[in-house]
Amino acid sequence: MTAESGTELRTLRSTEWDTWFDTLERAFGGAPKPPGTRALWQTLTEPERSLAAWAGDDCVGTAGAFSFGLSVPGGALVAAAGVTMVSVAATHRRRGLLTAMMRRQLDEVHGRGEPLAVLISSEPEIYGRFGYGMAAYQLSAVIDTHRVRLSLPDGTDTVRVRYADPVASLDACEAVYARRVPQRPGMLARRPGWERLAVVEADGSGHAGGIPLQCVLAERDGVTVGYARFRNRPEWDAAGPRGTVVLNDLEALDPAAHAALWKFLFDIDLTTWLSLPNRPADDAWQHLVSDIRRCQLRLRDALFVRVVDVPAALRARTYRTPVETVLQVEDPVCSWNGGRWRLAGGVDGAECARTGAAPELALSVRDLGCAYLGGVSLAALASAGRVRELRPGALARASAAFASDLAPWTPHAF
Repeated sequence: MTAESGTELRTLRSTEWDTWFDTLERAFGGAPKPPGTRALWQTLTEPERSLAAWAGDDCVGTAGAFSFGLSVPGGALVAAAGVTMVSVAATHRRRGLLTAMMRRQLDEVHGRGEPLAVLISSEPEIYGRFGYGMAAYQLSAVIDTHRVRLSLPDGTDTVRVRYADPVASLDACEAVYARRVPQRPGMLARRPGWERLAVVEADGSGHAGGIPLQCVLAERDGVTVGYARFRNRPEWDAAGPRGTVVLNDLEALDPAAHAALWKFLFDIDLTTWLSLPNRPADDAWQHLVSDIRRCQLRLRDALFVRVVDVPAALRARTYRTPVETVLQVEDPVCSWNGGRWRLAGGVDGAECARTGAAPELALSVRDLGCAYLGGVSLAALASAGRVRELRPGALARASAAFASDLAPWTPHAF
């Protein structure tokens, strides 16, 4: 397959990985990853799911995918391609390479029987034309821990928080994470090895700029019920210490363990700020703090969802309220998705099949991806003119049914 004369697009060969990854790094600014981190990415790469574009002996385009299970409303894990490592060399832009890679990748995802493809975009405007819709936000915050206090729920004092070695505690943390995945749409069930990304970062050994990663475990009766991994960045001015705690990740199995971990982070000596780069939009700590305004909240786009197989994807999730409707879906890239689909579902599951019945709602596959995890409402999309109601009342019923109790969220990039 060629995007232009003289360019070959083919599946990555394992012997070509270094050249392929060099091309990717150059496209993203040229800074090489430390040897330890690079070696881990090579281990995680799935060559059979990776594409390389070649102009003679030069690699001029890259695209890859990781195999994940994606949590959807109802708690099921749906096979999803985690699209990643997409780049086109600056010398070969606007020659059709990106379109060729994206279309071939979607064909291959469909051939593997995966209902969904997902990505976290470096440039959000790129992927809408390939049917990816923004489906989940991430919340960032910088909390003034000297002025903001926490209200703790009952039982917090039954939880012991202790320091643990970040590497030695990987298994315990991953066990907590795995239990959390089905509880929130958008979380990723990871293949073995992915847990190491939490501790192998900037220099390949868990240090970023000389600041080591730290880990604490929350325990009850000797059982791990939560964890937090963070870095403590010291800073001093004329008035004294003003350090910043930067949270990498935090998961807990119950409200008391969750609160105990936040209390620990708030109380670290010689620090004034707690920085949260990526948390769920509805993260529970927001209801524990005394002054939300001093937490400097910011929302941004996070996970983009591409529905690759409409009936399989709509059958895979549950619905908050009973729904029976006919969707008219437009999909110029994946022609097999286009047409009318009858969806009937509720809290126990759903059925979806082709139909000749009159449509009640009309939308693009991109907008179906936006609404799929329940974090973006069909009603909001309709207000923007992106979903059309063809039968009165259908929009309100479908919008309520697609909603999720918890905001979808993806805890890390891939």
